[in-house]
Amino acid sequence: MNPREIALKTLLDINRDKAYSNIQLNRLTKLDPRDQGLVRELVYGVLENKLYIDHIISKASKIKLKKIHPKILEILRLGIYQILFMDKIPNSAAVNESVKLAKKHGHKATVGYVNGVLRSVSRDLDKFTRVDTKDPIEYLSIRYSHPRWLVERWVEEHGLEFTEGLCKANNQTPSLNIRVNTLLISKEDLKERLEAKGLRIKEGRYALDCLIIEEAHNITELDEFKKGLFTIQDESSMLVAQIMDPREGSLVLDACSAPGGKATHLAQYMNNRGRIICRDIFQHKLKLIEENARRLKIDIIDVESYDALKLDERLVGKVDYVLLDAPCSGLGLIRRKPEIKWNRTLEDIKDLSKLQYDIINVVKSYVKAGGVLLYSTCTIERKENIDLINRFLRENPEFKLLDISDMIKGKENLNTLNEGYIQLYPHIHGTDGFFIAKMVKER
Repeated sequence: MNPREIALKTLLDINRDKAYSNIQLNRLTKLDPRDQGLVRELVYGVLENKLYIDHIISKASKIKLKKIHPKILEILRLGIYQILFMDKIPNSAAVNESVKLAKKHGHKATVGYVNGVLRSVSRDLDKFTRVDTKDPIEYLSIRYSHPRWLVERWVEEHGLEFTEGLCKANNQTPSLNIRVNTLLISKEDLKERLEAKGLRIKEGRYALDCLIIEEAHNITELDEFKKGLFTIQDESSMLVAQIMDPREGSLVLDACSAPGGKATHLAQYMNNRGRIICRDIFQHKLKLIEENARRLKIDIIDVESYDALKLDERLVGKVDYVLLDAPCSGLGLIRRKPEIKWNRTLEDIKDLSKLQYDIINVVKSYVKAGGVLLYSTCTIERKENIDLINRFLRENPEFKLLDISDMIKGKENLNTLNEGYIQLYPHIHGTDGFFIAKMVKER
C-alpha cells in the first residue's frame, strides 16, 4: 500500500474503533521514514481540520455529507487537505492520487464524483474556503474544526480571543520534549551528546529536566534512548514529579500509573531510593511501566493491578506521597490526539468528574499526617480540575493547598503558583493542557 492508502485505512480505523491516532500511527515503524512522515501528516491534518474540510466538501458537492460513503468521504478529505495545506504537492497530483483511491475503493460514478469535487475546489479556493457566517461561535467551530459545544463552552468561560488562540494551538504540531534521566547523565552532558549527532536542542521553559528537540527526529532509534539516558514526555507532565519533590527513602503511591512516565520521574527525584507502588486497573498496561523502569535503570518501582476505587486497608495512613493522575477527558491533548475533540461529549466530562471525585476520596485515606496528595490531569476542564479540588478541600478540611512558587523553573504566565495549583494551556505555555494541585494533609 502507498502512503495515501495507508492514511485512508488509518482514518477509517480511527473513526470505526474510536482508536487513538498516535497508537495507530506508531504501528507504521516498518515504513520508509519519508512515507511514514507523509502518512502522519495526512492523518493528523485531516483529523485536525475535519470540520473545515467538511464545510468545503458540503459547498462543492451535490451529495449531502451524510449520504457520502465513509470511504469516499475520507478520500475527499485527504484530497482537500493536500490541496489546502500541502504546498509541496501540486493540486493536480492531489486530485490524481485521490482519483486513484476512488477507482480502487469505489466505482465508475464515484471516480467522476471525486474528480469533479476536487477539481472544483482547486479551481476556486477563495469561493469554497470562505466561512460565511456572522455567528462568531460557528466561525471558530468551522474555521478551526472544533465541535460547536466545545467552542461554546470555552467562549463562555474564557472569551472569544482566548478560545481562538486555543483552537489554533490545538491544530499545530507540538514540540518533541524529552526528559533527561538524571540518574544516569546530566542535562548538560546529554544536550552535548545529542547536539554532536546533529540535533537542534533548547531547554524547556518550566521543567528542570526538559530538553526540546527542535525538528522531527526518530529519537527512539538513538543509543542514548536505548540506554535509558532519556525518555519522551511532555514538559507539562514533567512538572508532576518536580512539584511533588519526594524525598529519598519515601513511600510513594502512584494510583493510576500507566504508562509510568511520572513514576519513573519520581524515582529520579528520590535518587532511586525508597519505594514507589504503581497501580493500574489494566494488567496489560503494567508491562509498559516495567519496561520503562527497566530501560531507565530504575529498581524501586513495584507494579500492581488494582482498582483505584477500592480502598486498600493495608495502606491507610501510611503513604508519604500519593499521586492521583486521574483518568480524564484528555482535552489538553487535542494537538497530539485530534480525534479526542470529535469523540468526547459533555456527558463524558460529567461522568469523568464524578469518577475522579470518587477516586480522590479513596486515595486520600492513604496519605499519612504531614504527607502530600498531588492531583493532576491532562485536561483544561474546570469541572475536572480546580472546581473538583475546591469541592474536595471544602469537604476534607484536613487537606490544604501548598504554595508551589519555588517549584517551577519559569514563572511566565503562571499566576496561581502561590495558591497551590497550575493550569497550563497549549497557546499560552506551549505545553499540553495540564492541571496540577499539591495538597498537604495537616492532621
